[in-house]
Amino acid sequence: MKNVFIKGPITPEFISNSIAKHQTKKEIGAHNIFLGQVRADVIKNKKVAAINFTAYEDMANEVLENIREKAFKTFNLTCMHVYHSLGEIKTGEICFFLFVSAKHSKEVYAATEYLVNIVKKKVPLFGKEIFEDQTHQWKVNN
Repeated sequence: MKNVFIKGPITPEFISNSIAKHQTKKEIGAHNIFLGQVRADVIKNKKVAAINFTAYEDMANEVLENIREKAFKTFNLTCMHVYHSLGEIKTGEICFFLFVSAKHSKEVYAATEYLVNIVKKKVPLFGKEIFEDQTHQWKVNN
């Protein structure tokens, strides 16, 4: 079972290296990437400065493995990679990276939408919003 968690933000270099690794896979005709970035939301007149992500890692990896298996069967994917940050991620930094590949674009678009939504709903991953004044609250996924 693959560990999908990365300590700290997901860097542009990590993302570009992931893309580069797929250039040798000639059966792929389409890729789709979703990047989740920490927003500077204003909640009750306080601005979010960062989110501190935690997870039940073993359980989350198992849930993601099950999601991955279902996605391959449902969408006829060639490749699928999911990565999520742990620890404090500042506004503007990338915390979620989903990369799907298939022979055709139809599959990657449908898979991306499904996977983003199911990860938010099913994976035991938690975010504590840290405000500029250093107060905090648990994040509610929308």
